[in-house]
Amino acid sequence: MAMTNPPGILISAPSSGTGKTTVMLGLLRALAEDGLTVQPFKSGPDYIDPAFHLAAARRSSFNLDSWAMNENLLGAIASQSQGADIVVAEGSMGLFDGVASPGELGHGSSAETALRMGWPVVLVLDVGGQAQSAAATALGFRMYNPDLPFAGVILNRCASPRHERLTRLGMERAGLPVLGVLPRRGDLTLPERHLGLIQAVEHPDLESAISGYAAFLREHVDLKAIKAAARTNGIAHRGALPNPPAQRIALARDAAFSFTYPHLLEGWRAAGAEILPFSPLADEAPDKDADLIWLPGGYPELHAGKLAAADTFLTGLRGHAETKPVHGECGGYMTLGEALIDKDGVRHKMAGLLGLVTSYEKRKFHLGYRKAHLEAPMPGFAVGAVLRGHEFHYSTILEQPDAPLARVLDTEGADVPETGSVRGHVTGTFFHLIAEATA
Repeated sequence: MAMTNPPGILISAPSSGTGKTTVMLGLLRALAEDGLTVQPFKSGPDYIDPAFHLAAARRSSFNLDSWAMNENLLGAIASQSQGADIVVAEGSMGLFDGVASPGELGHGSSAETALRMGWPVVLVLDVGGQAQSAAATALGFRMYNPDLPFAGVILNRCASPRHERLTRLGMERAGLPVLGVLPRRGDLTLPERHLGLIQAVEHPDLESAISGYAAFLREHVDLKAIKAAARTNGIAHRGALPNPPAQRIALARDAAFSFTYPHLLEGWRAAGAEILPFSPLADEAPDKDADLIWLPGGYPELHAGKLAAADTFLTGLRGHAETKPVHGECGGYMTLGEALIDKDGVRHKMAGLLGLVTSYEKRKFHLGYRKAHLEAPMPGFAVGAVLRGHEFHYSTILEQPDAPLARVLDTEGADVPETGSVRGHVTGTFFHLIAEATA
């Protein structure tokens, strides 16, 4: 029997900081409160938002990435919407923002995701400091790619009824549907830190915040019009999610290690792998019967002292690495290294399974898609495999004495110094794996 896709929309904006995450979380919860099964997605390589989506919709959210994922993988991830009544996807950055050079697949923009999935765009506009002029911005976004399905606009941070009337006049003149008007409120900002939002697990009262967003959206947004604007996409549910790198995987999971792409974990589980979570911050040892230890990215720089003192965790990690593979991504990679220097310049001894020394003392932004040509095997991949991933951190390498794991390129084809490392059974990368680069 052919599977049908639920109708969907994509929430985007002209830029970051316009309030689209607030709209997204409130909309997810409000629709769920109405009895709908809501499937969230995130466009782009975001590590934090999917956990907020899960909290709001009570259904796992998945990344869709037109730069890193081929049509088969996009179709396999889209199939996670089976059984849902409606899809609500959140864009990243501005609607058309992506890389300059598309590579083999795409630019990675939210507009590309909307086009490939057939989801009309709801544009969240911050109308502070303007009125009718906001329509010129919205019209520009509407016309920049006439093929892009467009549902309408939500006006955010509206100062008064007069401000709303004037802004609506402009939208009417431009022929753009207004799906909601959100009055200015100072309490709707989610707490942030250096990689964007704080993690969902760290929010002091996330459930209350999401319920408040839902009530706010319900009062000021036309939910009926938004549901009516959703369209069914025609993407084929073909291909499979990524295969697991081992059968029994000990996965670090706590406030220091939380950045794992949901489609990877879902693929591992679907293939029958056993995922064995443990907490380094709670000084838990990885399962001694695990075939592989996987340390995801996260915030080890905020917990370096605690990790350095986690003897049970470190002893178990080192013992496993004597005979079986260990892999770390970004924060996990830093933890496998010799030392981590925190923001105050304090040096903390890490696992010492790699010679890597990293410093967070002098922050430097490292951001972008990465294409890695493996020069040594890593769990799940042989020498010569080409991987697509994303790097996003502020720590700088001071020492990297081990053999490089890969030749790593940015989107312009230039080599980056963050090559990853390999020593014995231990591998690590600064990029977060998204997918193998296959046709």
